[in-house]
Amino acid sequence: MVAPGYEGPYLLGIDFGTESCRAAIFDLRGNPLGFAGTPYKTNFPSPGRAEQSPTDWWEALQASVHRVFDKTGIPARHIAGISYDATTMTVVAMDKDGNALRDAIMWMDVRATKQAARADEIDHWAKLYNGGGTMPATAEWYPFKAAWLKENEPDNYNSAYRLVDAPDWLTFRLTGEWTVNQNTASIRSYYNSDKGGWPVDFYEKLGVGDVFEKLPERVAALGDPIGGLSVSAASDLGLTPGIPVVQGGGDAWHGQIGLGAVEPGSLAIITGSSQVMTGQSAKPLYGKGFMGAYTDAVVEGQYTVEGSSVSSGSVLKWFKDGFARDVVNATERIGLNAYEVLDRACADIPPGSDGVIVNEYFQGNRTPYTDSRARGMIWGLSLSHTPEHLYHAILESVAYDTAHNLKVMEEGGFKPDKLVYCGGATKSKVWMQMYADVTGIPATLTQVGDAVVLGSCMLAAVGAGLYQSLPDAARNMVHEAEVIEPNKDKHEQYQFYLQQYMDAWPQMAELTHKTVDHIS
Repeated sequence: MVAPGYEGPYLLGIDFGTESCRAAIFDLRGNPLGFAGTPYKTNFPSPGRAEQSPTDWWEALQASVHRVFDKTGIPARHIAGISYDATTMTVVAMDKDGNALRDAIMWMDVRATKQAARADEIDHWAKLYNGGGTMPATAEWYPFKAAWLKENEPDNYNSAYRLVDAPDWLTFRLTGEWTVNQNTASIRSYYNSDKGGWPVDFYEKLGVGDVFEKLPERVAALGDPIGGLSVSAASDLGLTPGIPVVQGGGDAWHGQIGLGAVEPGSLAIITGSSQVMTGQSAKPLYGKGFMGAYTDAVVEGQYTVEGSSVSSGSVLKWFKDGFARDVVNATERIGLNAYEVLDRACADIPPGSDGVIVNEYFQGNRTPYTDSRARGMIWGLSLSHTPEHLYHAILESVAYDTAHNLKVMEEGGFKPDKLVYCGGATKSKVWMQMYADVTGIPATLTQVGDAVVLGSCMLAAVGAGLYQSLPDAARNMVHEAEVIEPNKDKHEQYQFYLQQYMDAWPQMAELTHKTVDHIS
């Protein structure tokens, strides 16, 4: 609640996730004053492809911002700063006026598999980010989608004045300024300030060297002031022109900031439709099975290490929508949450789901295999198993994936002493206990479960000069709420099933690749 007579300052955070646009207002102590979200749809025109409309994005932003100010009653003049995040590797082709030429190619889209395969034949320092050069490039990343567009939709490619990641689309829509955010440029486009910036010759060898004509010249770090909110954006959003707008970046890394993992030692686990595990290192680390270490991607002078899965919460949603319609319909009638009902229904199923194992690679695998042709597997089924077993096994699969990624990170020299979680999974006590039991590491939750949009507000505070640095903002705005300890007996039971999970994909990869190639 807003204290009577208190005039802030307040901060506005904007979060463009996979399924919705959220707007939130926070104070300088990290207290949320209000949230509002507006969904939009994802189109899947064919297997492995996913697109969204930037027009839908902007309409959702308008609705969310208007609603959060209506809810809180806070006058727009009390907003001291705005920052924002969006999904990464979501490529938008724009004309000079900032209009989209086609629907955005989403992060989960793996149509550029052939373009990514070219990188495997190139010897270049850029590939350090791909497991120190040991891992294949992923079709999700920016240069490969740019190459696909050039080769398959030359009219759209040639007409594009800008071909940018989603956060950079939003920078322009809010301010009228063109920038490339250093966060996603480093993490998804091979930008490396230690090596002089863009690997231009690498892009040229991929056949897309001319894309730099379509990228803004300015590369701005997270938290850099960009300019004031434009008159047109302010009119659409019902805000005051000139409010400072601060450079934002990728949603997962705003989640890392909102969890306070801005110094070496902590690992942020951002759950959602996909899952990202990201933390800071004082030195560059490269190793097989994980991404990074990305230079200056979150905090300048540090290196960011990443493990991630393409499909996590999205697989659970796939099950709920496709195989639990009776539960969904029943819960909607009485105002309950379908996931909570499903959690209760599977609560007594033992570790390992009575032998059912799911590998959740429904849209490919990002780490540790970096295989865009990977697909999901469900195995060990018998006639004794129920839908609840499958639901339980999907929950376990995401925890297994987390433990698998932790293992390869540790082998590469990165061993965090603390795991901090945010996102949709934190709403499920069953799931969070499972994370702790499988990994054997306590799960720390913070007071603000929506850490992504809090991270945006923290950047707004730094860029507006209200805090000196991100660590300073974290000390004042991020507060721990709960630590979930692992059950030692269940942890021991899970080790067999975790090993089965890790052993499965290498044995099925060749057969799966043949099927994917056949239908593509």
